[in-house]
Amino acid sequence: MTAPAAAAPIACPDCDLLQHIPPLPPRAKAHCPRCGHILARHINDPRDVPLALTLAAAIILVIANTSHLMSLEAVGRSASTTILGGAWEMWQQGEQLTGALVMFCAVLAPSGYLLFMLTLLLGARRTPAPWWVGEMLRWAHHLQIWSMLEVMMLGILVALIKIAQLASVEAGIGMYAVFALIVLIPAIMVNFDPDDIWHRVEWAAGDTVPPAPSAEPAAVR
Repeated sequence: MTAPAAAAPIACPDCDLLQHIPPLPPRAKAHCPRCGHILARHINDPRDVPLALTLAAAIILVIANTSHLMSLEAVGRSASTTILGGAWEMWQQGEQLTGALVMFCAVLAPSGYLLFMLTLLLGARRTPAPWWVGEMLRWAHHLQIWSMLEVMMLGILVALIKIAQLASVEAGIGMYAVFALIVLIPAIMVNFDPDDIWHRVEWAAGDTVPPAPSAEPAAVR
């Protein structure tokens, strides 16, 4: 993040000390002078790289939800399923709660997160960014928390280990796509700087950042 000198002060999430984030040189981090918590870090391209990663993740998400996760063959019979098909099968088998959770955490939450990220990253390319970018930033954060593809994949791997002794199991394209998503979504988070977007939002009063009381500068290392 490269925060402007006039940026609004922020409170440290650990000790609540109010402080300004000064402009950061490349690879530098801003630390709280009281407790040492990392408040911000310099990201060379806080908008283009996350946008490219988000576009890639959105394409792979479509592949993950339309391609077969795996194929199972036993006693001359074979079957395959997708994430949506697995959730629907759970619903039909009387496991409505489990099916709904799989649908929300493995399909709806990741889809909503990537949709909001694409929208706010495109909107943030305007100067100043429109006010709705700030609202989408909040929603993207909440949906990211509920996106649990890695938990679903862990459950699939445990099931595969148990099933492999009784049948022949082959991973499908959807399985590899889910693995790619598990890597891409954290990569988006690492390369995305929400503070950079937040300071670019045009607020109702016409300012790019809301007014706030004075504060001491953060430590830069």
